[in-house]
Amino acid sequence: MNIRALKHFLSLAETLHFGRAADECNISISALSRNIRQLEDAVGAQLFNRDNRTVALTPEGRQFLKYARESCNQWDMIRYELTDNSDQLRGEISLYGSVTASYSFLFDLLSRFRIAHPGIEIKLRTGDPEHAIAHILDGSEDITIAARPLKLPRGLAFKPIAISPLLFIAPIEQQVPNVPTDPPKDPKEWADIPMILSEGGVSRYQVDEWFAQHGIKPKIYAQVTGNEAIVSMVSLGFGIGVVPKIVLDNSPLANRIHVLDVTPELEPYDIGLFTLKKNLANPLVEAFWNLM
Repeated sequence: MNIRALKHFLSLAETLHFGRAADECNISISALSRNIRQLEDAVGAQLFNRDNRTVALTPEGRQFLKYARESCNQWDMIRYELTDNSDQLRGEISLYGSVTASYSFLFDLLSRFRIAHPGIEIKLRTGDPEHAIAHILDGSEDITIAARPLKLPRGLAFKPIAISPLLFIAPIEQQVPNVPTDPPKDPKEWADIPMILSEGGVSRYQVDEWFAQHGIKPKIYAQVTGNEAIVSMVSLGFGIGVVPKIVLDNSPLANRIHVLDVTPELEPYDIGLFTLKKNLANPLVEAFWNLM
C-alpha cells in the first residue's frame, strides 16, 4: 500500500479538516480528497464521513487508523535501517504534553535533544495531561509527559522526571463569603466550600481519596480541563482548587493566589515520560528516552 497515501490519511484523521491536512501534506485539497477516495477504494470501505461542514472517522476508519500508524512507524524504521549509514539519526517523532510541561521540562529537553540529534524532527502537541496516556495507548503519539497513574497500563514504559506536590490553593483576597483565604479549622467546614477540580486524572483521584478519608462530600463548583484553568478560576475568587506545584510555579497568576497549609498533605505527583515498550525499539524514540 502507498505509504504516502497512509500519511495523508493520518493527517486527515488527526486534523479532521481537509484544508489543514492538505497544508500539512503540502498538496491541494482536491489532490488530498482524490488520494483518500483511492485509499478507500483499495481498502474496500469508507474511512471518513464528510459533508460540506464536518469530517469524521467511520468505525472502519478508526479500525484502519491503528494499521496506518503502525505501518508508517515500521516504514520509517526499516527505511532508516536500510538507507542511513551515517551515525546521525534522522526522522520524526511525536510528543504530547501540557502547556505547563512545555514550560517546565520540554524547553530544556528539546534544547539538549536538538544539539544531540539535529536530524530528528519533533512534532509537539499540547493539551490536557489527563489524555496523555490515552494518546500513547491508541498510538497517536510516540512519547508523552504526564503524571504516573496508580496502576500503569500493560505495555507502557515510564521514566520519572520529577516529583511535584499537590497543593490546595485559595484566592489571596476573599471575594465571596463562602470562599475562605485560610483552611477551615473544622474539617466539616470543607463540605460548604466551593471546590474547583480537574475533571479526572491523577490529581482528581488524589483529591477524591483525601475527602473520602475525612468522610467529606465536597461541594463541586466547577470541574475543568487543564490545571491552568483551575489557577485562573481560583484567582477570580470562585472557589478553592487543587493543582500540582509545578503548575503554580509556572502560572502568570501565581501572585493572585496563595497556598493553603492543609494537613494531611495530598500525595505528590510523579511526573515522567511515557511510551509503549515496543516503541523503544524505534531508535528515534530510544534516543529521546535515553536523553533523561
